[in-house]
Amino acid sequence: MTTAETETKPFIDVRTIPPVERHPKIFGMLNALAEGGSFIIVNDHDPRPLHYQLESRYPGEFTWEYLENGPDVWRVEIGRQQASGCDCCCGSSSGH
Repeated sequence: MTTAETETKPFIDVRTIPPVERHPKIFGMLNALAEGGSFIIVNDHDPRPLHYQLESRYPGEFTWEYLENGPDVWRVEIGRQQASGCDCCCGSSSGH
């Protein structure tokens, strides 16, 4: 992933945030995320504990994709799943 790609999506560089404030800020962004939306986390270590916490609190509601796997920088794109129970003709596509 290039820097230009990071700049086109919302992102949070948690390396600049005190550790005690990181998860609350990330979960604040998650709660504000629209269906189908995503943002990128930039970190100096694998944010696997955050992934476990996310799956525990919101099972199946978010996607998690590693874009860069260290060793110095990790980038993860987190997205909110689209609602999936609408069989109407509202124009939404399920090309996911």
